[in-house]
Amino acid sequence: MQPPREIRYERGRKVLCVAFEGTTYELPAELLRVYSPSAEVRGHSQDERKLQTGKKYVGISSIEAVGNYAIRIAFDDGHDSGIYAWEYLAELGRTQPSLWQAYLAELKEANASRLPTIPVGQWTPKS
Repeated sequence: MQPPREIRYERGRKVLCVAFEGTTYELPAELLRVYSPSAEVRGHSQDERKLQTGKKYVGISSIEAVGNYAIRIAFDDGHDSGIYAWEYLAELGRTQPSLWQAYLAELKEANASRLPTIPVGQWTPKS
C-alpha cells in the first residue's frame, strides 16, 4: 500500500488526519488508543484482547516513522508500543463508525466507562 500523502495531528481536537490518495480520514486519538495494534492491547488472540477504559481524554504525544510502512504513536497516557501500518490506518478509517459502536457496546457490557478514574487520594470530597 502507498504511504499517506499527509499525516497531521490536530492537538486541540485530538484527531489524527491521515490523507491517502483520494480520501482523508480523521481518526480520534481515543479510537487509535483503544484499537492499538500492540500486543499489550490486542493480546495474541481475540480472547486475550483487553478492553481499554478511561481513554476519553487521551492525546498523542509523538508520532515517528517506522520504515516506509508505518508509524509508531506515543500517547500521553504512556502507551507507545503500537505500530500502525498504512493498511491498518486505512482500515480504521474505513470502519471507524462500526468500531466505535462496538467499543461503546463493550464498555456498556463491562459496566465500564470512557472517563478516566481518579486514583484514591487524588481528590477530597467537599463537606
